[in-house]
Amino acid sequence: MPEHVLMSEIEIITDGGRRRRWTASEKLRIVEETLDDRASISVVARRNGVAPNLLYRWRRLMLEGGSVAVSEDDDVTSNKVVRQLEERIRELERQLGRKTLEAEILREALDKSRTKKPTLLARSPLKDDFR
Repeated sequence: MPEHVLMSEIEIITDGGRRRRWTASEKLRIVEETLDDRASISVVARRNGVAPNLLYRWRRLMLEGGSVAVSEDDDVTSNKVVRQLEERIRELERQLGRKTLEAEILREALDKSRTKKPTLLARSPLKDDFR
């Protein structure tokens, strides 16, 4: 090979061939690397042998739900959605309380009307034929 040809350094990225299981501490360390260094997520992913889209997912989960979400690999519900759902639950509980109270009042009224009906019929001036 002639000496005047310059050789450049080339980084070869190879596929591991199998899926790797990442522990929660490994995920946390890698995500923190993207937050602390302000390095490119692609560079950090390449350096650690993680697919960039997976690292983006871990980072999003951690920012939304903390390290618990990263370790569990679950979807995280935002605080806003949780507050909305809690408010909906409170409203439904209020409605249930009102309906329960209405049912009790109607049940008592029905019981009272049943006890008054025979006494009213007994006092009625109508003949027995019309009862």
